[in-house]
Amino acid sequence: MKKLVSTLLSLVMVAGLGTAAAFAAGDSEHYKAPKEQKWSFAGPFGLYDKGQLQRGLKVYVEVCAACHSLERVAFRNFIDLGYSEDQVKALAAEYEVTDGPNEEGEMFDRPAILADYFPKPFPNVEAAAYANNGAAPPDFSLIAKARAATRGFPQFVFDIFTMYAEGGPDYIYSLMTGYEDAPHDVEVTEGTYYNPYFLNGLSLAMAPPLSDELVTYDDGAPETVDQYSKDVSAFLMWAAEPKLENRKSLGFKVIIFMLIFACLLYLSKKAVWSRVEH
Repeated sequence: MKKLVSTLLSLVMVAGLGTAAAFAAGDSEHYKAPKEQKWSFAGPFGLYDKGQLQRGLKVYVEVCAACHSLERVAFRNFIDLGYSEDQVKALAAEYEVTDGPNEEGEMFDRPAILADYFPKPFPNVEAAAYANNGAAPPDFSLIAKARAATRGFPQFVFDIFTMYAEGGPDYIYSLMTGYEDAPHDVEVTEGTYYNPYFLNGLSLAMAPPLSDELVTYDDGAPETVDQYSKDVSAFLMWAAEPKLENRKSLGFKVIIFMLIFACLLYLSKKAVWSRVEH
């Protein structure tokens, strides 16, 4: 048993050192770890802030949707953000989707309906790359779960007990607010922009997408880069895990059931074995 525990600890340490070595092999001197933020959906009892999700959708629609798709999210899903069905229908009608073939065998365009998925900004990957200096913008449907900086040992061990699952939103927020002038000892490729939070290097092809007062909020929230970044990060977390609240609620009920079941088993065991001489 001691040997097994020793082996597991060794593997954990190797994993942590491997993560550190990965950064050391790159530009760890300039790389910055994502800034941890406070999210309403964090922790075992966290819930989405519907107002924040609505603002995040607004930022996505007015800024991000020009380049990034959201192909796994249907318009009907936006009803879960607190919108009425008529409001979502009106939003869907602003977009056109290709349908068909018709009776003549031709494809045609029509206004989107609730059952349609959010339309792509480009017809294919090649067109997306051509319009963006050779780098095709990634789809945003699962970006908040797919993009997260690996936290080395012993941090990721503590994350298991704290139920830390906000690595993606933390990273997106940090990336959106992390553009800055490159240090004198860092050479940035022409056509890219320095950002020490970018996981794949120190610069990326996407120009700073946000600026103060770029998107108008109806609820009086600050119209700043910081607020926009938080809101769109929360929205993308919802897009990646829309059933998060249901999952947490079910998990809590299961834990309560297991505790009660364990107590019943213990009492049953005492009742049965109390009649047996030891």
